[in-house]
Amino acid sequence: MSDLIVRRIGLTGGIATGKTAISNYLADACGFPILDADIYAREAVNPGSPILDSIVKRYGAGILLPDGNLNRPDLGSIIFCNADERQWLEQQIHPYVRRRLVEETQSCIAASSLVSQDTQDLGTKTQETGLFYQKLEPSIVEKKPGFSAKTDTLTLVLVVPLLFEANMTDLCTEIWVVYCSPEVQLERLMQRDGLSYDRANARINAQLPLAQKCQQADVILDNSSTLDSLFLLVDVQLSRCEI
Repeated sequence: MSDLIVRRIGLTGGIATGKTAISNYLADACGFPILDADIYAREAVNPGSPILDSIVKRYGAGILLPDGNLNRPDLGSIIFCNADERQWLEQQIHPYVRRRLVEETQSCIAASSLVSQDTQDLGTKTQETGLFYQKLEPSIVEKKPGFSAKTDTLTLVLVVPLLFEANMTDLCTEIWVVYCSPEVQLERLMQRDGLSYDRANARINAQLPLAQKCQQADVILDNSSTLDSLFLLVDVQLSRCEI
């Protein structure tokens, strides 16, 4: 019986460089499960959570919206202008995000291991009977996105904007960094979020410089052109591994 191979792509890059476009493409075109750190970070500060309680204790009830949810723009105005406060907040949230990424990775592996075993069992039955293999195998494989019976491989995409900053590279088997020029990044961020030049710059400078991320990447995806060009680069990288 062959072992399940788990390919964990760590997708990262700078803010507004195109991580979401790629993760959506990998989900829609390839069926890969997407584990999104931003979703888990939002979970971490849901109303009633211990982390949100700690935030309120530090900044006061004014950091909340009338419905009890965190006022993200107000919190952003604090942490993107104060490195100490940003570090404190990350120390609260990053352990939760790591735990959720590990949990979801293990859940996907467990589910796909069952599919892998089912496929192997079906292959054994097929050798005995000579019937039904080509007809039945696709229906089994389709039950679990990201799983390939051909190579016994499960591909997961961990979208972690602060992959390096939060020391989560150990969760991945390979690292993809989405890159664009600093000028393009700044312009996209200002347009996307309606930020002034200074506020957009503050958010960019709060992260590790893109150049340093690229130095630690296994794959660099240049998103300075069109989305079609970007997706072509993604296809090339996927073709390097039989999926």
